[in-house]
Amino acid sequence: MANAWFESVELAQRRAKRRLPKSVYMALIAGADRGVTLADNVAAFGELRLRPVTAGQPATREMSTVVMGQAVSMPVLISPTGVQAVHPDGEVAVARAAAARGVAMGLSSFASKPIEDVIAANPQTFFQIYWAGDRDSIVARMERARSAGAVGMILTLDWSFVHSRDWGSPKIPEAIGFETVREHALESAARPRWLLDWARARRLPGLTVPNFAVGGQPAPGFFDAYGVWMQTPPPTWDDIAWLRAQWDGPFMVKGIGRADEARRAVDAGASAISVSNHGGNNLDAAPAAIRVLPEVAAAAGGDIEVVMDGGIRRGSDVVMALALGAKAVMIGRAYLWGLAANGQAGVENVLDILRMGIDSTLRGIGKSSINDLSPDDVVVPNDFSPPPR
Repeated sequence: MANAWFESVELAQRRAKRRLPKSVYMALIAGADRGVTLADNVAAFGELRLRPVTAGQPATREMSTVVMGQAVSMPVLISPTGVQAVHPDGEVAVARAAAARGVAMGLSSFASKPIEDVIAANPQTFFQIYWAGDRDSIVARMERARSAGAVGMILTLDWSFVHSRDWGSPKIPEAIGFETVREHALESAARPRWLLDWARARRLPGLTVPNFAVGGQPAPGFFDAYGVWMQTPPPTWDDIAWLRAQWDGPFMVKGIGRADEARRAVDAGASAISVSNHGGNNLDAAPAAIRVLPEVAAAAGGDIEVVMDGGIRRGSDVVMALALGAKAVMIGRAYLWGLAANGQAGVENVLDILRMGIDSTLRGIGKSSINDLSPDDVVVPNDFSPPPR
């Protein structure tokens, strides 16, 4: 039997591509329009350089931290991502992997598994919510999360409707039925290992979103919930302040990319912000998250925790983000590649890759702790970041 272990996130992605039906794989790629931001999130890290030391390197390195009140073994969090039909165990497998590695998890409103099952697998779970529907339904979702034991709330604002992709969008069905199975039979048959996973689970991929339901209603389909979000006017900063007041624990605003909005998030009472562009699935041609991180971190001024989400593929990326002002990073596609490649073990594999990479990078630049990192550890080109706003 071939070795299921992989040594890099890039190799995990290659295995995921070989294992998943094309439409499922392309749904994970996603992106928007020309894919400028999608590519820049990763490529921007390649423009940065680290300053190594060759003697006096520390024998041990400390990377544990506390983010949104949760003690974690390293400065990496699981970012909330939607319906994870790449594996039958979906978000529960991710939650187990994160718990096994001492990592907190964000669970999406559009997840395929109920929040109660995910929190049972990992008590360090933040619930992610969209401004979707009326205020009563939004609060009802928050109350369900509170009752289930969610330790924090993530309000995602960095998602907008994408009309097109230059490479074409995958055809995602509204539900799995006979006609859908027939239509996707050829591409699924070409990925027998993926089919075998679902055959062993004795079910078909689900396209409902159970955490979007309120008041005991049945779980809506993904596109039904998406339609509710699309028809809801975007929130104002007053709306965000009101929503924050409904939650008495840690509260993150996800999608900040400008100094002025970082201060607005502070004023709204957020306890954390995520520098993010939704993995390049938002406004195309927006700068990579790492490019605007220094501006946002400087504006936050220590009044609020700053995390960065976008383009993390290796431990050195994490170290660079921390040196430029982040308290931690969030990962999305990286762990989805691992989940697709090898289930829970694949997600653990990805987290191990990042942990080892953080450790070796800290040693290489002569730091005994992530708390010792500063902008002086990174060589940043003069034109790397846009002018502050």
